[in-house]
Amino acid sequence: MNKELEFWVATSAIPGVGTATFNYLLKYFKTLKKFWQASDEQIRKLRLDAKTKEAIFKFRNQVDPKIYLDAVYEKGIKVLSVVDRDYPANLRQISDAPPVLYYKGSLIPEDDLAVAVVGARFATAYGRQVTEKLVMDLTLAGLTIVSGLARGVDSIAHRAAMDAGGRTIAVLGSGVDLIYPPENKLLAEKIIQNGALVSEFPLGFPSVPSNFPARNRIISGLSLGVLVTEAAADSGSLITAGQAAEQGREVFAVPGPITSKMSEGVNQLIKEGVHPATDADDILKILDIERKKRSSFAKASEDKPVKDKTQQKIMETLDGGSKHVDLISRETGFPIEKVSATLSMMELSGLVKNYGSGIWGV
Repeated sequence: MNKELEFWVATSAIPGVGTATFNYLLKYFKTLKKFWQASDEQIRKLRLDAKTKEAIFKFRNQVDPKIYLDAVYEKGIKVLSVVDRDYPANLRQISDAPPVLYYKGSLIPEDDLAVAVVGARFATAYGRQVTEKLVMDLTLAGLTIVSGLARGVDSIAHRAAMDAGGRTIAVLGSGVDLIYPPENKLLAEKIIQNGALVSEFPLGFPSVPSNFPARNRIISGLSLGVLVTEAAADSGSLITAGQAAEQGREVFAVPGPITSKMSEGVNQLIKEGVHPATDADDILKILDIERKKRSSFAKASEDKPVKDKTQQKIMETLDGGSKHVDLISRETGFPIEKVSATLSMMELSGLVKNYGSGIWGV
């Protein structure tokens, strides 16, 4: 577990501090505890705009990180940082992974075998039918279904996954304490019992249109691939498909009637080269799900011995968590060059993970 979690969570809640600024602060100060302890003069020297600096001054004066994290827990909300072992593995791989995830419900290793399902807000009867059919079959194949809790295809996908006895994850464009649209509150409660509500936005953060591109990157980031079941030419789900492609994810689209405006988007995606999907097998084969299931089992069962005393010392220093490479060097007494080289070798052996910005963990 991240021993600085309270500082990570509080930093993520500062207005105007997104992923890029968060990572800049972490790289600059090495630890976020030092950021919170920094003088106003040190903050003024940061390469940030005046508005963000002012927000930092104001928030640090008003908020105690430990009290803030306790308030999050009191609302029944859980938190993971990107360096925590239980942070979703797929999401950690993307270049702009959220430093902090707030969630209700449960996130489990099996959720790494996930497919995102997105589409039209106002689904037709055809859109509903193909979404339900494909989602149920994917769920029965052992996949978790990820979507955005929006009206239309999103809601249909969440319900179909649970009706098939599977798990589903809803990624919100607001804090997890604010459900939008409001008519999906009961659906959200059911999802908590059968998966998770997830957001990078802090408590009380409202759902506004500018949040959705960021939300969509998490939907695709959590998944091995993205399936668009129905979409008009101007559908927001096409943005999710584009982000998925940029993240190296597979993109699938269900062909629709050429006479339907609501299928213009999916048909265009297919013209552009995404995988057409007419049944679940089209998706399962391309994602190579059976091999991934076997690989996941083997990895979980594998014994990975530490090879030498240098590696042993580093593992003892990490103590099941994660630290910046500079701190590892200081605590082990090894030169940073030796630590960096050893960490790289340990990463190849699967002993440690590189979380970016100089952060390493087990």
